[in-house]
Amino acid sequence: MQPLVAIGFWPRGYGLSSNPVSQPIVDMTVTAAQLKARIIALRNNKFFELFVIVVIIFSALIIGAKTYDINPGLLRVFSMLDLTVTLFFLVEIIVRLLAEKSLKAFFSKGWNIFDFIIVTASLIPVEESQMALLGRLLRIFRVLRLVSIIPELRVLLNAFLKSLPRMGYVSLLMFILFYIYAAVGSIFFGSINPVLWDNISVSMLTLFRVATFEDWTDVMYETMRVYPLSWIYYLSFIFMVAFIFLNMMIGIVLQVLQKEHEDFDREHGEGEAGEVHWIRTHFELMEHRIDRMDHMLVRLLDDRDGPGSHRKPEAD
Repeated sequence: MQPLVAIGFWPRGYGLSSNPVSQPIVDMTVTAAQLKARIIALRNNKFFELFVIVVIIFSALIIGAKTYDINPGLLRVFSMLDLTVTLFFLVEIIVRLLAEKSLKAFFSKGWNIFDFIIVTASLIPVEESQMALLGRLLRIFRVLRLVSIIPELRVLLNAFLKSLPRMGYVSLLMFILFYIYAAVGSIFFGSINPVLWDNISVSMLTLFRVATFEDWTDVMYETMRVYPLSWIYYLSFIFMVAFIFLNMMIGIVLQVLQKEHEDFDREHGEGEAGEVHWIRTHFELMEHRIDRMDHMLVRLLDDRDGPGSHRKPEAD
């Protein structure tokens, strides 16, 4: 076996007196490092990311086209294209997996877990299988991979998810307002039109119609025949719901979105937040170096003139 090792892995420029045992290990290590570097370069390549985005959009178009009534021959072509896309996504997730330092580092990111689940679940056969419906549904969710690929979409989605707890309190206050107005409307307008104001649940649906401006004037004019001042009821409700509460929700989303953009710029060193973070980091580094130089200078002076003669007075 030893001659095979020497022939297969012997480095150039070495004679037979070289060590045939240790040198092949070095060559294999260098080859693995080069392969790792190439995989990382492929993952970070902008054209590769753009191609992945194009494939995701193409996959969504295939899924949409298969919902139409098409001839069997074209359907077989779409099935082959869908299989090709699935295999491409499998190769792409393997590239991203190998480009990470470890499996733990890959699965520590939530979007990587999402992509891994979607890609692996897409391997479920969609034809003549009990899991066919699940496989088709999961293929639809492959469109969401655009969010994991495009950073700007991730920022928008993270801002939306983080703003949900704050919007919950606004929604609770809005529900209380809906409930009060629905009770009032059911009491006063129930005899005018039971279809719209018979009970509190139906009245809340009617108020939702009013809040969305869906023929709300017809509802108002109907009650104004009996209660001429009922327009105050509708206008006050629209003013509070459509203007105040809606703007409160928009303000919450914009505030969280601004913070997410600042965090993204700080992480990637872009924009004003990235510049401020860069200046702060380098200022702290310079301050640390100055302190070290100051301590070294004090130590040198102490060695020359005696210990404690050049120490700074401590602050009170």
